[in-house]
Formats: sequence, structure tokens, C-alpha cells
Amino acid sequence: MASNKKLNSSLGFIPLLLSFLLQCHSGKSELQLNYYANSCPNAEEIIKQQVINLYHKHGNTAVSWIRNLFHDCMVKSCDASLLLESLNGIESEKTVERSFGMRNFKYVNTIKAAVEKECPLTVSCADVVALSARDGIVMLGGPRIEMKTGRKDSRESYASVVDDFIPNHNDSISLVLSQFQSIGIDTEGTVALLGAHSVGRVHCKNLVQRLYPTVDPTLDPDYATYLKGRCPSPNPDPNAVLYSRNDRETPMILDNVYYTNVLKHKGLLIVDQQLTSDTSTLPFVEKMAADNDYFHEQFSRAVLLMSENNPLTDDQGEVRKDCRFVN
Repeated sequence: MASNKKLNSSLGFIPLLLSFLLQCHSGKSELQLNYYANSCPNAEEIIKQQVINLYHKHGNTAVSWIRNLFHDCMVKSCDASLLLESLNGIESEKTVERSFGMRNFKYVNTIKAAVEKECPLTVSCADVVALSARDGIVMLGGPRIEMKTGRKDSRESYASVVDDFIPNHNDSISLVLSQFQSIGIDTEGTVALLGAHSVGRVHCKNLVQRLYPTVDPTLDPDYATYLKGRCPSPNPDPNAVLYSRNDRETPMILDNVYYTNVLKHKGLLIVDQQLTSDTSTLPFVEKMAADNDYFHEQFSRAVLLMSENNPLTDDQGEVRKDCRFVN
């Protein structure tokens, strides 16, 4: 009997020991709040001030930071692979068709340089992407998101598979939902993330399919007339700066006007308008259109999930000195 008690006691100890060892092993291998509290305590404040300064000089940078996070995190991992230049056999993700219209990459280097000056080779470019998006969202009137840090930078680019991960504006809403679901973002979160289309602009190249040769019947006729004025040719020069604002009423405020627009058949892209024709997404569109706080709440949740998609940690990656090149 005594022997059995000892055996049971030992068996009961094993799960506790395993749990303890796992906790010790994880250390800083997982993302955490204030990851740089000891190694670079001013890091997040430096990034925030750079984002604020750049916003006051170039307001559209705040929109770029959101798009950077989306394009970086959706492709395999939140690892700053997006920022790598084409060099030594690396093909930059920035050069592929799905990255058309992205800009302000040079100002990522501005932010990174400020952090490097304070703490050399400490703060990853992946965390610069994440934190600049967090602070950019605030500058656009969006919610403050408590974002974890500790990501490491990729040593490789995934340019060849970008199209497999980044939804296209002409994709069906079911495909878009599936792509977000693959990284753990549910339908409600996907509808909220598409609300990022509340800010910024769309180049004519990406919306003329709804205007020519005939107007998409799901598009409000008066809005279609306006868009034809913005995009007078069915074959716009991709190098010309011809575009329409996503939201004409509050074009630089991250708010729920986007949802009221799509309910009025004024969705700019095909994927926007399809939110109202899909029975799984329409209820969330209606709820977000009626409640801006609810939109912000779901947007925060979805951005957080996206920002933590399969990050590289510890020796899985590196901390680049220059975000454009591997060390």
C-alpha cells in the first residue's frame, strides 16, 4: 500500500514538473507585453514619437503602418520579411503585384534608425512594424491596442507565395474569410479588419473593373458616376496617381462610416460590397454600422490576433540593423 502511495505521488508530480520545465524553457520565447522593459526601456516611446512626428509631416504614413502589418503578418509570419530588398538572390515582397500601391517604406527606416541610436541591435524590425501600426491606428482616431513584442526578423523573403496569403480585392468573400480563418481570425474579426478600408485610398487600377465596360449593378449609380470622374479610363496608367478615397466623409478617421457606406452600395472594392451580400457577414456589418465602439472593439481583437500570427522568436530569426537587409 505504501509503495502504491509513493508511486501515485510520483506520478502526480510528473505533470507539475513538466509544466515547470515548459515555463522555464519558454522564457522569452513567446511574445509578451513590455518585452524590452530591461533591454531598451524607451523603445516603445521612441517608436510612438516617431509615428507621431511622421504623421504630422505625412499623414498618410499612419495608413501605411496598418497596411504594412497586414501584408507582413498574413504571409506566413509577423517577421518583417515584407521589408527586405531584392539582393543576393532575395526577391523583395514589395515588388510583387499584390503589393501595388504600398509606400512610405523609407520612413520605416527612419523609425528603426531612431531606435538603433538608443539601443543597437535590440529591437526587431518586426516589432517596429507591429508597434508603428498600433500607434498609427491611434493617430487615425482608432483604439489603443495593447500589443505584445518579442518578434524576431526573418532572414528570407516569401515573395513567391504572397499571392497565396494576401486576399485580392476581386476575391470572393468566402475565399477572403477562409484566408483569415487560416490564421485564426473568425468572420466577425474579418469584417472588422476590412474596416481598415475606412482610411486611405484605392488606385483606379484596382477599381475600374466595377466601372467598365459596364457599371457593377451592386454599385450605387451616383457613386459610380463620381468614381468614373476619378477614374475616366478603363485602362489607367499604373504609374499615374489616380485614385479614390475609401471614405469621402471621414477619409483619415478609422471609424464605422465604412459600414454605413457599404450598406448604401458605396463599397469601393468588390470585396467591400460583398460584405452585404453574404449572410454570414451582413449581421456584423449592420452591427458595426450602428455602433462605432463595437467596431473598435472587434477591430482591436482582430489586429491583435493578426499581429501574433506565427512570430519568429529567440534564435528562429534575427534582429536586423537595417530593416532592408539581413545582417
